Amino acid sequence: MSFLPAASPKALKAIRQAIRGWSLQTRSAKALDDLARMFNPYLRGWINYHSQFNKSALYATLRRIDAVLLRWARRKFKRLRQRPKGACDWLVPVIRSSPDLFAHWPLLTVRGRTLGAV
Repeated sequence: MSFLPAASPKALKAIRQAIRGWSLQTRSAKALDDLARMFNPYLRGWINYHSQFNKSALYATLRRIDAVLLRWARRKFKRLRQRPKGACDWLVPVIRSSPDLFAHWPLLTVRGRTLGAV
């Protein structure tokens, strides 16, 4: 028998529902640092509470925030609207230039390379 404490599926579902409830992709009037300032307290709290034992259980849920940020960028910047890969190409240098902007980015990057969605 083994015991591996991690965030429960129910808790991860609640986090995903909260992210969905933010309607982040529709806030195209906000700048990226404004979004970070608004949502970092939530992200820090979730990371501090749920990643004490098994951080990797949070990775898929936190990658969803990056996916929503890609949708936000496609709505905000006209040149990215028809180019999903262009939005990804836009976000990767932003993550590399300011890796501490969002609280979950240091968790999802290893030696300057992003893991997952971006």
